[in-house]
Amino acid sequence: MLRRALLALLALLLLLPCFLAGPAAADDVRGSQQAVLRTLGLAQAWQVTKGRGVLVAVLDSGVDPNHRDLVGSVRIGRDFTEGANPGGAPPVRLHGTYMASLIAGHGHGSGRGDGVIGVAPEARVLSVRVILEDEEPGFRTFNAEARYEGVVAKGIRHAVDSGADVINLSISKDLATEAERAAIRYAISKGVVLVAAAGNDGAGRRTAPYSYPASIPGVISVAAVTSTMTRASFSNRNSSVMLSAPGVDILGAGPDNEYWVGRGTSQATALVSGVAALIKAKYPKMSPALVAQALASSAVAPRGARYNTGTGFGVVNATRALKMAAVLSRHRVTASGPGVQRPDRPIATAAPGPVVIVNRNQQAITVFAGVGLAGLLGAAGGLMVVVFLVRRARRNAGVVAVRRETYATR
Repeated sequence: MLRRALLALLALLLLLPCFLAGPAAADDVRGSQQAVLRTLGLAQAWQVTKGRGVLVAVLDSGVDPNHRDLVGSVRIGRDFTEGANPGGAPPVRLHGTYMASLIAGHGHGSGRGDGVIGVAPEARVLSVRVILEDEEPGFRTFNAEARYEGVVAKGIRHAVDSGADVINLSISKDLATEAERAAIRYAISKGVVLVAAAGNDGAGRRTAPYSYPASIPGVISVAAVTSTMTRASFSNRNSSVMLSAPGVDILGAGPDNEYWVGRGTSQATALVSGVAALIKAKYPKMSPALVAQALASSAVAPRGARYNTGTGFGVVNATRALKMAAVLSRHRVTASGPGVQRPDRPIATAAPGPVVIVNRNQQAITVFAGVGLAGLLGAAGGLMVVVFLVRRARRNAGVVAVRRETYATR
């Protein structure tokens, strides 16, 4: 999924010099981001908001709060993997730092023009550790022991209770637990937007398996596309996919001030979470359902293309999403006016009466059914007799006519 950045980044920049904006522009890292920033329509979106006031929870392997492109923007939350690693083993925090930088990286240097710039550079990040990196010594223990089964559900609830506006879930698994479903319902009831990865098992498959928590109702499921706006070969295809974002050769930050280049629906998910953060910054009271509608209905799809299970409604675009959110923000979440049931009142105020139990007389039903069937057969027989008599009368009339005609010609 990931490649060590320094060498990979240099190779990428040598192959794609058009990403560099000239001597007055940012460093090589920022220059290599320009294609993705243009695809997301961020230049215009940032004239409206850069995400100030929004807290995005990154449920992942942990975020390095001291990376120069994230310093001052990261709040460390709970570590639900505690005890899996041996004592004294430091967390790697690669994947989580990478995702956080795509969401809220603010760069560094003069005018913060160097390093990684995230989609919502003025948003803040809440780091909630719910997974371990493959290379961590406690990885097998974490995935084998039952005590860690509910960490995602616990992480979601912790993020909500900590004030998160958006929860990024660049993680996936084959099955969902009831605890996770309940935690997601809890988050949505509190107005929190959840964005999750559709999964990376789509290579060579017409329809890939469903991935969770992305496939749970209420969660925005994100697929990955290439630079040509087509589905990435690894990206899952299923009917849970709502929209897509760039997910191939995406540059982001790693721990210890490193930079990495990678591919996956994880990266695409982080970019969509950033756009969701922009919407929540501008319209903080907008419900998760309306945020999802703003993202999906404004997504950019090839001309004439309709919804498909590979890329959903299209590729996310921050400028268009904010414009759609402006329209949707004028709508109420619940209906109002005469005759509308108030949601804070029960549907029926009167005490329910006794339940009437009707006993069916099976014998009588059988008798009546027999009588009805006999009557139907009798009617059918009478109709057949009438048809027979009519046909016979017509034949006799024809014979008489012939005889009369013969007699008249003699």
